[in-house]
Amino acid sequence: MGYLRGFIPWIVSGVVSSFDWRWGAIAGLVSGLLLLLQDRRRGVGLDALILELSTVAYFVVVGAVAVTKPDSAVADHTDVVSFGWLAATAWGTLAIRRPFTLGIARRQTPQEYWDMPEFIRVNNHITAAWGAGFTFIGVSLAVCGAVNAPAWVGIAAHVAGLVGPAVFTKVYPARAQSRLLAQARPFPDRPSPPYAFRNPV
Repeated sequence: MGYLRGFIPWIVSGVVSSFDWRWGAIAGLVSGLLLLLQDRRRGVGLDALILELSTVAYFVVVGAVAVTKPDSAVADHTDVVSFGWLAATAWGTLAIRRPFTLGIARRQTPQEYWDMPEFIRVNNHITAAWGAGFTFIGVSLAVCGAVNAPAWVGIAAHVAGLVGPAVFTKVYPARAQSRLLAQARPFPDRPSPPYAFRNPV
């Protein structure tokens, strides 16, 4: 599933941070920049790279803190901060009516369908699902840290908060299209939409 590519810098940072959070932030920034440059060279528009741009911005900020203040309290809370940042990205794009999945979905859909209310609605719902997942993980990790919960609780929160939106992204667009096709059947002269609501992330 293509959306996993956008999480590569976060995974790289998480692995490297287990040794040193400063190098973790730098590794996340470098990998994020490499993926962003690769996509731009392939002609991917900036509207389809909102998550990647947000990722780079995060690692610039956290990297600056890590390098200048390696003993900062942020070092002990990067997991909460990172998911808070991702949640803010998702909810922020919804607030300005530019869900971060929209640009990605447009790469897979003919332009004549881009302004369809159904197409935009699907992306609003999918972006909201990811926002809810990121928020759930961030809040869960904050609570786990406050009550000193076992490690498995945090791991379970990660799984639930990521798998849930991933499954929704896989299933919901197909169901939305099925409803749209069913509504279009009484009008044989009306062009049927393509599989326009494919996984947008």
